[in-house]
Amino acid sequence: MDETEKNGEDQYLIIYDGVCNFCNGAVSFIIKRDKSERFIFSPMQSDYAQAIIREKSVETVGVDTFMLVKHGQVYLWSDAALEITRDLTGFWSLFRVFSILPSGFRDVFYKLFARNRIRLFGGTNQCQIPDKQLLSRFRGI
Repeated sequence: MDETEKNGEDQYLIIYDGVCNFCNGAVSFIIKRDKSERFIFSPMQSDYAQAIIREKSVETVGVDTFMLVKHGQVYLWSDAALEITRDLTGFWSLFRVFSILPSGFRDVFYKLFARNRIRLFGGTNQCQIPDKQLLSRFRGI
């Protein structure tokens, strides 16, 4: 049983690149708009995230992967980003309109951006540690 199931079906796990400044910014963005605190987070560099990836038998994970586990289902890349918008406060769910485009088409743009995100936004040598207030929403840190 994975952590999202242990904590209830209403918690969703986001696995992200913990050494990417853009990715860390995206996590902060989600936290600010996740008033119900449904999302929990784990950097893909952690043993915890690697165990979930193996448990879910996801073979296509790389450092450019953004992954969501929600109700036991795995979402990757642009599908993950669009599914996350469903649960954020504000108008972010309107971005789900892009779901009408085939995921293969959306993922071409996602992967192009992902390959260049460190060059554009910078990175760190180690995963960033959240402050004490938010630490309980992180796994594997």
